[in-house]
Amino acid sequence: MEEWVAREVEALASRAEADREAFVPPEEPPAVGKALTYLREGAGQAIWLYVEGRTGGRYTEFSPEAFSRLEDAMNEWFSLYTACYGVETDPDVSIRTAAEALIETENVHDTARILTGVPERA
Repeated sequence: MEEWVAREVEALASRAEADREAFVPPEEPPAVGKALTYLREGAGQAIWLYVEGRTGGRYTEFSPEAFSRLEDAMNEWFSLYTACYGVETDPDVSIRTAAEALIETENVHDTARILTGVPERA
């Protein structure tokens, strides 16, 4: 695995852990702005790193550990995203599935809604 990927994965995994530790559930859900921040600055970044590593100009293999850390970070942010809507989840989404959804929807919020079911469509 290339060094740049290892650094990025570790940075994302550390941020996801810090975000979980600092998370305070909203008193009056939904906290849409906070939820979108977890997607744009968290889950979306993790998914995009996977896409870049697989299809970008810098194709790389992910070590099993790095792959697991990246996927866990993405799922952690999906969990925080749903918690901002007052919904407790324990997502177990594959990063490949998330990448395919992101490429199809071209929008991380739509991707999260499809993969977590939160928020439900009106």
